[in-house]
Amino acid sequence: MIDRATIERIMDATNIVDVVSEFVTLRKAGVNYKGLCPFHDDKNPSFMVSPAKNICHCFVCGGGGNAVNFLMRHEQITYPEALRWLAQKYNIEIQEKELTDEEKQEQSERESMFIVNEWAMKYFEDVLNNHEDGKAIGKQYFRSRGIRDDIIAKFHLGFALSNRQSLYTEATSKGYQEEFLVKTGLCIRNERGAYDRYAGRVIFPWLNVSGKVVAFGGRLLDSRTKGVAQKYVNSPDSEIYHKERELYGLFQAKRAIVKEDRVYMVEGYTDVIAMHQCGIENVVANSGTALSDYQIRLLHRFTSNITLLYDGDDAGIHAAMRGTDMLLAEGMNVKVLLLPDGDDPDSFSRKHTASEFKEYIEQHQTDFIAFKTKLTVENVDDPVKRSEAMSGIVKSISVIPDPILRSTYLSGFSQSMGIKEQTLINSMNNYIRKGIEEKEKEREREQNRNDATEAIAGTPNAAPQSAPIHAEYIGIHSIDEQTREIERMLIKTIVRDGEKIIYDDVETDNGERISLNVAQYIALDLGQDNLTFHNELYNRILAEAVEHSGEPGFTAESYFMRHPDINVSTLATQLVIDPHQLGKGFQLKEREGGLRQHVIHLVLDLRMDIIEKRMKEIQAQLRKAGNDMDHIKELLTEYKDTQELRDALAKQLGNDLAV
Repeated sequence: MIDRATIERIMDATNIVDVVSEFVTLRKAGVNYKGLCPFHDDKNPSFMVSPAKNICHCFVCGGGGNAVNFLMRHEQITYPEALRWLAQKYNIEIQEKELTDEEKQEQSERESMFIVNEWAMKYFEDVLNNHEDGKAIGKQYFRSRGIRDDIIAKFHLGFALSNRQSLYTEATSKGYQEEFLVKTGLCIRNERGAYDRYAGRVIFPWLNVSGKVVAFGGRLLDSRTKGVAQKYVNSPDSEIYHKERELYGLFQAKRAIVKEDRVYMVEGYTDVIAMHQCGIENVVANSGTALSDYQIRLLHRFTSNITLLYDGDDAGIHAAMRGTDMLLAEGMNVKVLLLPDGDDPDSFSRKHTASEFKEYIEQHQTDFIAFKTKLTVENVDDPVKRSEAMSGIVKSISVIPDPILRSTYLSGFSQSMGIKEQTLINSMNNYIRKGIEEKEKEREREQNRNDATEAIAGTPNAAPQSAPIHAEYIGIHSIDEQTREIERMLIKTIVRDGEKIIYDDVETDNGERISLNVAQYIALDLGQDNLTFHNELYNRILAEAVEHSGEPGFTAESYFMRHPDINVSTLATQLVIDPHQLGKGFQLKEREGGLRQHVIHLVLDLRMDIIEKRMKEIQAQLRKAGNDMDHIKELLTEYKDTQELRDALAKQLGNDLAV
């Protein structure tokens, strides 16, 4: 358990721009920053970061919050994990007691798997650097590939001993559970027992974008690869690793990608490592698999420019062709460079300096349309095949989201092929129309699936509700969207301004003189009639705001945004976010009439909402009363009293509320 004082130190040290910049490329926009939202498919920057308030917010999907909220959603980690991440980043010591066996058993599966992987990475490194076989076999292999010790350390390269139970025995002796050794893929269990997956291989750890160890790749040494189908063995998919969501080397490359505003995509581990050693660090690998939408969006957070850097053989050409339409559809500017025959990025980088390599890239990379034209259309004489190839290029152009860029590519293609531009435009429009129709059909299919799920399980997103508000003088108060919005506005005011004085030096009935802040006034007014919020979290926030009102330096906004209960801090952060502050122009719209009038109006609005609902309930009961005259008389009397209350409130709401 992390105590509140430590949480305060962590939040005081945290800079939201620093944190978000680890995952999203940000550009200055007035007093704030903006970038592509990491939580949805964002083509235009809609994700705003406010250094002043230390929060972020997407104006399309609503994602964001403070640094903890951001990390929890982005990295799919728990509240304590997010706090530890920040504490490590800002060198803040967290004092936590040693976990008991029972507490270890209760740890989340994800956290346990990360812990096991982190230990395994250090174990493999230790074997490589200190064990006799590690130095003689593993270290010698890396040196034979020309990899320096500093690069070995940078990528945490390691070695697995040939004994198929070396890691298993060491891990279990240290207290790590077999369950998580198997779930992470470090070990395999069959009817004969558990054994190591990577025995006798050099090890390449996979770090996700935040630096957590999610997987491993193990390579057989050159002398053992002849006739072996599986030169590489990789971690299986697990709770913490999905191969279509990760890119090898992204953690080590992300800062260089932002700095250079370009990423180089290669195929394998050694290609990435060799280019780093050459001095080119903005490089990642997809390890021979087709690019996924998730990987592309992950890269797009850091840059819009990508160069596919592959061998010049048939396999390299095939790799360059895979996934390119998806890259174009995501708004990426795609260039392709095929290296000379016989060279891959690994071998080429070992022959050239960084400046020579970069110069070669600049001189020989071509945009994807030109590359595809040269590859599929030029030197093709068969009219049918030539027509099919050109249609394929037009289809690629059609997925580009920027209409000006589409037009530019199409115009250039028209001139190079000697075909009327209008003919190509007509063809492209057909592809665009088909794409729109297919997306619409997919949306309908998704909606149908959602409707079916909700019909079976009920609506999963219904807000939790407490018991109805007790209002003795007007009956039961039901809730609808209007009520929910009034209550939300009230709690938003408490979170943002709860400690601010709105009545100073007021005389009470017994002659005392007191001051009332926002939270105290709302609690006092609602308490007169036993009124509470429907949402129990709101009631808790109001109670805590009143409880801490007298503490020196208490600020409601800071207190609730840093609250140790993640439900409270998440809600508070959402309530603090103001479109007028983070949106275009970044202007704060002032409340009409000042804070006191704003608060009084909200309280009166809530009372008016209660009264109007009660009047409707009485009317419904009158329609059902039949000939029961006594009951009708009671209802009419109550209706008259309630109507008088409504008229009095309406008069108050219509008057100038300044006191």
